[in-house]
Amino acid sequence: MPLSAVDTISLALEHTQQQLFRPFRLGQWLRLALIGFMTGELSSGGGCNPGAFSDLKKIQNPDLIGPIFMIAGVTLLLGCGLLLLWMYVGSVYRFILIESIITKRVSLREGWHKWRAAGRRFFLWRLVYQFAAGIFFTILIGIPLGVAALLGWFNNPDAHMLPLVLGTILLVLLLLLLLLAAAAVWLLGKDFMAPIMAVENLDFADAWSHLLAMMKKEKGAYAGYIGMKIVLAIAAGILVGIVIFVAILFIALPFGIAGAIALIAGKTAGLTWTVETVTLAIVVGTIFLAALMVVSSLLSVPLTVYFPAYSIYFFASRYPKLDAWLHPPPELVARPLPPLAEPPPLPFDPEPIG
Repeated sequence: MPLSAVDTISLALEHTQQQLFRPFRLGQWLRLALIGFMTGELSSGGGCNPGAFSDLKKIQNPDLIGPIFMIAGVTLLLGCGLLLLWMYVGSVYRFILIESIITKRVSLREGWHKWRAAGRRFFLWRLVYQFAAGIFFTILIGIPLGVAALLGWFNNPDAHMLPLVLGTILLVLLLLLLLLAAAAVWLLGKDFMAPIMAVENLDFADAWSHLLAMMKKEKGAYAGYIGMKIVLAIAAGILVGIVIFVAILFIALPFGIAGAIALIAGKTAGLTWTVETVTLAIVVGTIFLAALMVVSSLLSVPLTVYFPAYSIYFFASRYPKLDAWLHPPPELVARPLPPLAEPPPLPFDPEPIG
């Protein structure tokens, strides 16, 4: 019988407890932390301090501005390359994560060889998804701005305040709807399309078509799943976010003390922004961010297990092939037949007399 989005909550929680704590295995926890980071199952946020860019004005040697921007450009290119590499590895790890949830066993090396082909197909879907989302966002933003520019609204905004305000409100609403649609497509892709690709060895187009055909039969159930997934993600994000924030404070404290000492010492010694000091600041900042990501990944392992388990148990109740993988039949053990009982002795037949 298909499970509802509410019924699946307790099953996924019990699965998480069994896989992580019965018994606790440090090696599995570390591997799942890596998988969670690569697949994007754990949520992370970041910020940018705009005031940091104003420090460029304090550079006493203008000739250093060129090398600094060159370093920034190289860093940007490396970042794009690392992003593509992260997407590819995460696509393969998506299937390793699915298998680890079903079998409660994590094997990175074996899983990489087993799921590399499926991961490439899922990586291709991610590229198509990102490209399509970018086009939709560009069209949605570009067309209204182009129309407003052709009508001359930007040349004299005071005279066109009403259409500008109404147009901005409409544009924001459309952007929110597009963001929700894009998030729903990504959620359905990683939670349901990927298991279909794993079970039936399909490409993303055939797997997506198969998923849509299944969803037509239970539109309300899948809509309830998406809504419950959002609620659970918000609740879990708040809980784990508090834990990660406390842990980050302990990490940021020594970095902050060391940074303050270095800053005071540098000003005392008359150091200024140079290529060397900028490079050193980038290295230190990278180390600090890496430490934050490691801590966040380790603390988010329960979420890395819980949410895929939640989707797999929900989907398996509607997808017999996945359910057969999740609940394999018990192995038949050949038992030796009991020894045959010796036949009873024949009754004594006396010899006839005479």
